[in-house]
Amino acid sequence: MTGDHQTLALALFSVFIAVTLAITTWVSRRRRGSAEEFYAGGRLFSPLENGFALAGDYMSAASFLGISGLIALFGYDGMLYLVGFLVAWLLVLFLVAELVRNCGRFTLADVVAARMRERPVRLAVGAASVTVSVLYLVAQMVGAGSLVSLLLGDAGAQARTWMVIGVGALMVFYVAFGGMRATTWIQIVKAVLLLGGALALTTLVVLRFHGDVNALLNTAAERSGHGKDFLAPGLKYGGDWTARLDFISLGLALVLGTGGLPHILSRFYTVPTARAARRSAVWAIGLIGGFYLMTVVLGFGAAAVLGSGAVRASNTAGNTAVPLLALDLGGGAGSTGGTVLFAVVAAVAFATIMAVVAGLTLASSASVAHDLYASLRRRRTGERGARRSEVAVARVAAVAVGAVAIGLALLARNLNVAFLVGLAFAVAASANLPALLYALFWRRFTTRGAVWSVYGGLIPALTLVALSPVVSGSPDSLFPGRDFAVFPLANPGVVSIPLGFLMGWLGTLLSPEAADKARHAETEVRSLTGAGAA
Repeated sequence: MTGDHQTLALALFSVFIAVTLAITTWVSRRRRGSAEEFYAGGRLFSPLENGFALAGDYMSAASFLGISGLIALFGYDGMLYLVGFLVAWLLVLFLVAELVRNCGRFTLADVVAARMRERPVRLAVGAASVTVSVLYLVAQMVGAGSLVSLLLGDAGAQARTWMVIGVGALMVFYVAFGGMRATTWIQIVKAVLLLGGALALTTLVVLRFHGDVNALLNTAAERSGHGKDFLAPGLKYGGDWTARLDFISLGLALVLGTGGLPHILSRFYTVPTARAARRSAVWAIGLIGGFYLMTVVLGFGAAAVLGSGAVRASNTAGNTAVPLLALDLGGGAGSTGGTVLFAVVAAVAFATIMAVVAGLTLASSASVAHDLYASLRRRRTGERGARRSEVAVARVAAVAVGAVAIGLALLARNLNVAFLVGLAFAVAASANLPALLYALFWRRFTTRGAVWSVYGGLIPALTLVALSPVVSGSPDSLFPGRDFAVFPLANPGVVSIPLGFLMGWLGTLLSPEAADKARHAETEVRSLTGAGAA
């Protein structure tokens, strides 16, 4: 990329960073220092504000960079990611949003532990939540690295590392000093920027083909190198039984995983009532659905305007399809319009990555402090002593989680970010969702069932990923020179998700203690009516 691209894009990066730092500084001066302020922003956000923040949390680098790239490379099969991501919100709306807001306080573990013995349940759910958040964080960091590599060209190898480290450091600052309130406003700003940028690019793509969608699709098929197969199922997932089963596994993970994502569930605690939580989910569905429709146009537009070969040549995983499309739509390399549009899109993508990383870092640090630390500390110091030190521990945990995510992102920098998010969804659907649904709807569910459910989904999911072609045995794996891939699927959901539900049922069946009927009745009334909710 030319010096003009670099200068303008870096200037826009700097403007966004300055705005978000100003928000964080403003919030840090107004905060009361309480756990409710740090974890839930004082529960002062309106449904509209929280709906934009939810959309901002969900519309990640995987959507803007990864899925567009997959569509540009694989056509119809790449588009299947979007279906799973959007359909998942129906589960959140009808089964999760209101009940979680009524039953919990700050984290997912609050809901699951509401009628169980708290310590073992909080340790299990907290560990699973941190794992999911770190996997999701890795995807965002990889997106940041791909973006700066494209921007800086030959200097990208070293700059990519420093970009990942810089994003992680910024997020630690946002979370440590601003908490949920600053993170929410950063998400809202990011959502507006992302929707505006996607709308502008979609309009330009449609105008390039004079509003003729058939011409757009036919041109994309011609320039993809696959002909009409580009517009039909099977290009990526239809080769053999393994590929088809892998698609089923991915679909299960995407549809069921959203209901177990800690950074999404924690957003429902930032509104004052369960009704506001439901309305937040409705706003989020509308915003996310509109964005995904535009993403489809951008993916096929990149294939039609650039050609799938050019997208793959720039980044084998397709993560740079949208910035390259913006450069061409603006007039091409060296043109003023291309420079401006490329820089704007790069800055919007960078804002997207930073905002999502902020939400994930906050969710993971909250799990460490509120679930893991507090459940151990409370036995020695009591409830009040644990609460006083939770926020301080959360800030330290943000640093530790950021460091782990940075290290893993540098290791996984050649993987597609949408695929990495798919792994996070698989772990969330395997470990978190079974325990959450059982706790909300099964009267007989016990502490042992909850613990077995979480570990029974978490451990198989991580083990199968480690033994899959993602880690070894293929040129695109984390360790291409090694081969210990004995599990043929890239996504473990088809095995690990049923195991999570099965182990929860089996643990309850074999539990030496019966479920507490009185606490279940209390939780049921609270979840349905909001009586006694925080």
